[in-house]
Amino acid sequence: MTDILTDPTGRFRQRFSMRYIDRPFWILFVILIFVAIIALFSAGSTLAYKAGASSVSPILGQISFILIGIVLTFFIQFIPTWMIRFGGYLCLAITLLMLYSMLIPGNPFVKTFNGAGRWFNLFGITFQPSELAKLSLTIVVADLLTRIKSSEDARRYFYWTLGLTVVTIFPILLGNLSTALLMAGVVVLMWFLARLPWKYILSTITIAALLMVVGYLIVEFGFIRQHRSIESGPFKRAMTWAGRVDDLFEEKQQNADEFRLTDDNYQRSIAKVAVARGGKSPFGVLPGNSKERDYLPLAFADYIFAIIVEETGVFGAGFLIFLYLAILFRACYASSRYADYQAMLMVMGLALMLTCQALISMGVAVGIGPVTGQPLPMISKGGTSVIITSFYFGIMMAVAREQNELRDRQQVIIDGSYNDTPDFELES
Repeated sequence: MTDILTDPTGRFRQRFSMRYIDRPFWILFVILIFVAIIALFSAGSTLAYKAGASSVSPILGQISFILIGIVLTFFIQFIPTWMIRFGGYLCLAITLLMLYSMLIPGNPFVKTFNGAGRWFNLFGITFQPSELAKLSLTIVVADLLTRIKSSEDARRYFYWTLGLTVVTIFPILLGNLSTALLMAGVVVLMWFLARLPWKYILSTITIAALLMVVGYLIVEFGFIRQHRSIESGPFKRAMTWAGRVDDLFEEKQQNADEFRLTDDNYQRSIAKVAVARGGKSPFGVLPGNSKERDYLPLAFADYIFAIIVEETGVFGAGFLIFLYLAILFRACYASSRYADYQAMLMVMGLALMLTCQALISMGVAVGIGPVTGQPLPMISKGGTSVIITSFYFGIMMAVAREQNELRDRQQVIIDGSYNDTPDFELES
């Protein structure tokens, strides 16, 4: 007891003790990594063909990012949560500077891929600031909402979090509507978890929905149906957003005999063919036998779930959906046992962001939503996605480890015993 509570060396050893780590989170993380490697190996044929290399070479670079992510996750789980909250504010401030600097014409740090200028190049490292914004905004909003102690606080921090969310997603919205909507949706869910008054939440949702409908109608009837285009300005991608919604509904109304492949519907159509092939058997065509991966341009990125469905069928698709939902369920179970409200809200916010992004990505791949460009966390090819997803897991594990340690120390104070059983195995 003396060593734990008063001896600095003992407390240092305890902080880095492996017995406080959250094993369920680690198990889910490792399984997700194995799925990612197998899926990328199957879906990377076009990369190998373009590079004139072996089928293994396309995933070697991704494996290096995964290894970096594992190391980061391991060390992040030992960081105190107060440092994580402080880091969230600092990261959000830096990210906002990058996001708004990207609106400056001719910014040499902005890189454009596939017609979208979402990437920032800094010291030779290319990444999407929006990924950092998702992580940091979730941490900051969680911290602000946990400061609510009265009805006056509820009103104050509602407006604080609303204003901060609007300021953060505005520059993202101009180039990546789906990411902006995802971030806004997770913040709304966190408002529900924080038990903010319904009048605040419902009024915000209503106003946002009206603005989106009005915006769509203006673009649809003022530009698309008048055969006009928006050549420049902050909303030059508005026609793309409206066009994707139109394509989704028009495609469902077409008969098979009338359907034609175009540049706009090619990716989505090939993805549907892959899903249809996988649906012929509960186990698909089996790993390594995909045909559509050779025709699907982004089989290794945004549409990798379609290849997973083709090769593993309903069984593989169901397992992957269960895996992402298990992350959310684990967060719910762990959070329900936390005495620290800040810890609970942070873990739930991060788990919601991961799970919602995964479900949106899978929905697009099987054709039940408009094209969004959301990667499948940890599985889609991309270094930024892997590293940021590793941060999500590392932070959730850090919160879980700290809560396990606190409960164990409280047990020492209460009865003078030192329980060797980790918190996640204790009964409430």
